[in-house]
Amino acid sequence: MMPRNEPLAAHSDDPRPHGRVVRERRFYRAYGLTIASEVTLPELEPAAPGAADVVIAVGAIGLPKPSAATDFRFEPDRQYLAWHAVGAFLISDGRRIDIEPAPGVDDTLIAFPLLGPVMALLLHRRGLLVLHASAIAIAGTSAIFMGDKGAGKSTTASAMIRAGHQLLTDDVVALDLADPGEPMIVPGFPQIKLAADAAAAISLGEADVRPQVHPAIDKMQHRLNGGFSGDKVPATRIYILERGEGPDITPLPAIAALPAIIKFSYVTRFGRAALPDDFAAAHLRQCSWIANHVGVSRLEVPTGLDRIGEAVDLIERDLAAGSRRS
Repeated sequence: MMPRNEPLAAHSDDPRPHGRVVRERRFYRAYGLTIASEVTLPELEPAAPGAADVVIAVGAIGLPKPSAATDFRFEPDRQYLAWHAVGAFLISDGRRIDIEPAPGVDDTLIAFPLLGPVMALLLHRRGLLVLHASAIAIAGTSAIFMGDKGAGKSTTASAMIRAGHQLLTDDVVALDLADPGEPMIVPGFPQIKLAADAAAAISLGEADVRPQVHPAIDKMQHRLNGGFSGDKVPATRIYILERGEGPDITPLPAIAALPAIIKFSYVTRFGRAALPDDFAAAHLRQCSWIANHVGVSRLEVPTGLDRIGEAVDLIERDLAAGSRRS
């Protein structure tokens, strides 16, 4: 339970609660949702004002203690995530995010965790299976890239974009399992994060490079002016990336795929506490269904950016072969 002596989320839309600052509300579209936000989010696609699926508001909810770098607390209907250097975020019922920025922090830095782990947890609470991955649309099929840090998820996705395919989402991959016969990837927003060496080796054409968010964050944000799919695409193939001599693809049986899907699901990054009550059983069912119904393969990616095109060719052939078989 959250401590009673810390002020968390006494809020309503009108009147504004104590500690709220009046800010302009802007409307955006991402993950199939209309988002009304008091945080400026140029990363997202703008939307016409109207009924919002998610409200993002700025006000006092309680910052972490100065001695704590992070503070994560979870209840079935509320989740509190705080980073001392950025601020605190409170997710309520999968429909609202309240934010208290740390002193001196602007919207640019707030957006980094907001559109990453905070948004991932909100989507999870809305019933989606959320993977820490990147996803590309390829002629009616899709490729999801999962892997440990440094495995090359965004780099491989960028190489696929350069080859003429479309980004679906980077970092946060949300799968809609409402239709159990065909899980769908929900498009995120047209931005991908790349380290400097990958960005230099893989030109994304007309992409706008946004300023570095923080000295400790080495990846730069590239906002695409093309090469983005705004439509849902069936989840065709999941690739678990590993560095090696490759390229090589090894299909995995469901019994081997399931632990990987659980490992790279976003919510598991926060530990067992993030899955209270029946959420753990529901999450396991979702991961198991994907392991049994979506092709999962190990993808060995050649070390060295000069060979990334070999992996792209292999992925294209693998997806084409799968389409012919189906």
